[in-house]
Amino acid sequence: MRRADLGDADCGIAQALGVLGDWWTFLIVREIAGGTTRFDAMQRELGVSRRALTERLAGLVEHGVLHRRPYSVHPPRHDYLLTGKGEALLPVLVALQDWGTRHVMGDGALTATADADSAETRRVHRLVGRRVPELVLRRHDGGEEPPAAPGRWTVLYLFPGAFAPGSQGLPPTWGEIPGAAGCTLESRTYADRHDHFRAAGAEVRGVSTQRQDQLCAFAEHARLPYPLLSDEDGRLAAGLLLPTFRAGGAVRFKRLTLLVDPESVVRAVQFPVTDPAGSVDEMLDQVRRRATR
Repeated sequence: MRRADLGDADCGIAQALGVLGDWWTFLIVREIAGGTTRFDAMQRELGVSRRALTERLAGLVEHGVLHRRPYSVHPPRHDYLLTGKGEALLPVLVALQDWGTRHVMGDGALTATADADSAETRRVHRLVGRRVPELVLRRHDGGEEPPAAPGRWTVLYLFPGAFAPGSQGLPPTWGEIPGAAGCTLESRTYADRHDHFRAAGAEVRGVSTQRQDQLCAFAEHARLPYPLLSDEDGRLAAGLLLPTFRAGGAVRFKRLTLLVDPESVVRAVQFPVTDPAGSVDEMLDQVRRRATR
């Protein structure tokens, strides 16, 4: 459906759908956010016809959602990359993922965890072998860096939300959401084991969808010796289709830990995490087995 076919010129939803067209377009944006940027690779991953993919890529370029970056002159070949306008779609993808998991695949209950035999858990464990997308996130101290430390093993623990006393309150009904509590305990346990992770050859990074100033307040309160990273814009969440839930008016990560190798490839996944402190020692054992080989 073309943009001109949608009669309500004053409705943002109608006009957005005029650009996005159909469900193939959302899946194309999903693949590009995850690092699949070349035509043949996208066509293989999606199973869409070459003609349909060509038409939709051209439409997204025309509307400024994507831009093309040449990587070959003879023959001419391009990477398709998200523009700023395209990156603004990522929270929409995250919201769709959350809605589908909770209301289509689940029973509608609000939870910060998952059943061990659920479709969501199977999807998350299929991250093993996936490369972390090339992006940078804002550190709690205001700097920027990629999620995975270049050339190093990295433990990325993703948490729902950590709050410094006196600076901000917990979201409403936080303690009633299964799996939400435990972020301070998990973060402090990683802090206590930080020297052991370093000795085993791995860096530790905490990642949340919270704002940088919120993470800064918590990192200073908890005296964390490693950086916390903000995925407030949902780039990492959309790139890896990470499990999320919504609470306190914000999208938040379900508790999840990834072990990433020096080439930024995921090698181990902890999900669901039901014991925030115990999972740290389990991950330390994983690091010692893998990083010291």
